[in-house]
Amino acid sequence: MTTRNLDALFAPKSVALIGASNRAGSVGEVLARNLMRGGFAGPILPVNPHETVIGSTLAYRSVADLPMAPDLAVIATPPAAVPGLIAELGARGCRAAVVITAGFGEAGGDGAALREDMLKAARPRLLRIVGPNCLGVISPAIGLNASFALTTPRAGGLALVAQSGAIATAALDWATARGYGFSRVVTLGDMADVDFGDVLDVLATDAQTTAILLYVESITAARKFISAARLAGRGKPVAVIKAGRSAAGARAALSHTGALAGADAVYDAAFRRAGLLRVYDLRELFDAVATLTSGINVGGDRLAIITNGGGAGVMAADALDERGGRLAELSAGTLAALGAALPAAWSKANPVDILGDAPPARYAAALEAVLADPGADAVLLLNCPTAVADSTEAARTVLDVIGATKPRPAVLTAWLGDAAPARARALFTAASVPTHETPDEGVRAFMHLADHGRNQRLLLQAPAIDGDGAVDRAAALAVLEQARSEGRAVLTDLEAKQVLAAYGIPVLQSLKAADPADAGRIAQSFAAPVALKILSPDISHKSDIGGVALNLTGAVDVEAAAAAMLARVRAARPDARIDGFIVQAMAVRPNARELIAGIAVDATFGPVVLVGAGGTAVEVLADRCIGLPPLNQPLALDMIARTRIARLLKTYRDRPAVDETAVAQVLVNLGRLAVDLPQIAELDINPLLADEAGVLALDSRIRIALPGAPPAPQPAIAPYPRNLAHTLALKGGDAVTVRPVRPTDAQGLIDMVDRCAPEDVRLRFAAGMHHLPPAWALRLAQIDYDRELALVAEDSGGAILGVGRLSADPEGAQAEFALMVRTDRQRQGLGHALMQDLIGYARRRGLRRLWGRVERQNRRMRALVDQLGFVTATGDDPDAVRPELDLDGPAPGSFGHDA
Repeated sequence: MTTRNLDALFAPKSVALIGASNRAGSVGEVLARNLMRGGFAGPILPVNPHETVIGSTLAYRSVADLPMAPDLAVIATPPAAVPGLIAELGARGCRAAVVITAGFGEAGGDGAALREDMLKAARPRLLRIVGPNCLGVISPAIGLNASFALTTPRAGGLALVAQSGAIATAALDWATARGYGFSRVVTLGDMADVDFGDVLDVLATDAQTTAILLYVESITAARKFISAARLAGRGKPVAVIKAGRSAAGARAALSHTGALAGADAVYDAAFRRAGLLRVYDLRELFDAVATLTSGINVGGDRLAIITNGGGAGVMAADALDERGGRLAELSAGTLAALGAALPAAWSKANPVDILGDAPPARYAAALEAVLADPGADAVLLLNCPTAVADSTEAARTVLDVIGATKPRPAVLTAWLGDAAPARARALFTAASVPTHETPDEGVRAFMHLADHGRNQRLLLQAPAIDGDGAVDRAAALAVLEQARSEGRAVLTDLEAKQVLAAYGIPVLQSLKAADPADAGRIAQSFAAPVALKILSPDISHKSDIGGVALNLTGAVDVEAAAAAMLARVRAARPDARIDGFIVQAMAVRPNARELIAGIAVDATFGPVVLVGAGGTAVEVLADRCIGLPPLNQPLALDMIARTRIARLLKTYRDRPAVDETAVAQVLVNLGRLAVDLPQIAELDINPLLADEAGVLALDSRIRIALPGAPPAPQPAIAPYPRNLAHTLALKGGDAVTVRPVRPTDAQGLIDMVDRCAPEDVRLRFAAGMHHLPPAWALRLAQIDYDRELALVAEDSGGAILGVGRLSADPEGAQAEFALMVRTDRQRQGLGHALMQDLIGYARRRGLRRLWGRVERQNRRMRALVDQLGFVTATGDDPDAVRPELDLDGPAPGSFGHDA
């Protein structure tokens, strides 16, 4: 991930327009008009070899004729000219370009070659390219409209990032008419260089941006996207529309897991894991952002509904159930308080129907009673206009109650109708209380809050690579390598169970029989009835061709069943190799539910883990949830809760509840397996029996990638590197724990800076800074462990005493370091130890150079890096020096001064 030179895209000091035109209606003319009329304060430099003036601005014949190096170039020329122009611009010192031109995407054609030439031309100067085939970029606050959009939107807090220029123009037109303003608008087009991850990384810490809207058609660099989206999602609401939700992701697959893990379901999992809120149309996109920026937070999905119309309440309850929310169960005390305040005919339940003649005071009484109930995460107030009650006065009364309640309560409203409630809606909007026109819209807004809150809580999870439970990777790998050496892509059922058992997943005892007579003999060793299955590397779904027989007793029955099965299978699949039979004890678990669990590999996001309803109708039911590994118990339990079968896992009638922690542990272990063994292309456990006693894998299939196959995509989320944690003894005898930073450390970093002397804060951050802003803390705590490392040292009470950080460049050749130790701990050797950890880690990762920026006045830090072997260079910055360490050189010296 890199944001290098993207400041030239969002806040350039000068702009060149190459391909500017006076021809009315042309792209070059619209671009020139938007640039020149947008209010941009810097020079605008049109380039056209055939024109001396564009509009009323002097034009230049070529890039070479420009009087200065532009920060940003906008290119609207034929595609063949673009690579040469990029080379010229880079040589002049231009740092970013927006390539409007299309014609670079034809796979294997001239377009693909031009695309590569364009990128090669940009690479030596690190010139960043947005596009090609895009609408352009807009920064309204500085009057920059480097696009051919219809209008320049008003300035505001929304950032819009879209692959499609057409969707962006529609969104801008829709939003402008409704008063929304924008901080940035970026259309990415074909994403030859700058992509979603790059832009999100900028927007995450952009002070002008309060919320982010994404229109996504595809993601190219999954790990970069997830890392940047997680950072952005921690600090501000991010809502996303993903186009192409239909059967585009369906494909033929060996396993049920592979068939169910469609591309759209994987995108859904990725958005959840990144803390984003997915929506499905433009109106919902803007409604969601308006709700999420209202200042309301909810802790769950339990909604209380207050209405003056019974039908409206029923509609809201139906919508809530359809969207996966729950009606709050009001306590006896709340019901008593409502009964004392409301007429006798009120509904006596949630939804709370306060009747059609409800005056404003009745709304107030009902709202006050329900807000006091801890069983409700939010309240939705509905109003149907009537001739006997004033809707506007009811709204004013509701606002009085909200204003008098501290902290601010989670209240949403839906005043139904058109003209009658207009004034009431205006009052709610002015007070930042979400207001809607229908019960369904009000419920949808609540579920936006609930889903976003749930995703935000999951965002704090940082699963480690080692997971829980005993794992024997070597044993599992030996099974895979044996099959690969024999050229077999599909493991036998026995081999698949060996792999599962190596990763702590309970499996049913299974023995191989060579022929029907052998199957009969083996069956005698089982105390209970047995199941008999055909053993063939060519048959995946054995029951489809009569390859499964159940509840067999005794050698005679088993031998006869095996002979009959062999005849059926040979008739149905004469081409299939038959390696014998599998004899298994019948699993007698009367309370068990049948689940499916497995692994598939997505072309974009890499390995994914799946769970859902299992059995023979698994693909018909299509009840599943997908998650990205690595997983931990909270993430796995959330996956289970998102399935429809989750309700059947609870206690009902005479069936005890399933041990969901055991099911979750299977998912955690599958996630570990997916990360450890990228050779696995598909893994399927169906059914996975689950009951109060735990889980048992009955049937399993594993397909592996054979030698010579393309390498599998890496996991989209780098695991938390728990293996880097260690204990460190400081001078004076204190012991601290050094470990990689976690997302939950943001507040601890703020506390550490608050306990530092003002001079230390200034030397580490900036003049005039006394506290670490929360947005900065989030950025420092939410990192991509693949490209960054931050080690925190904490005492036995969990207080952070120091932080050392590495941030590698996009090529992975060098990294910038940073270090800060709490003022009262600076003479105990902590800074020296953290720097040694960083240097050792950088060497193991293959980095060639470390560098940093150190204030000239920071004598302690300068002494530390000198002692560690850094060479200090003085550059143009009068306030700082640049220490560098060649990692191919000698190891750092012995213990010395500390920072």
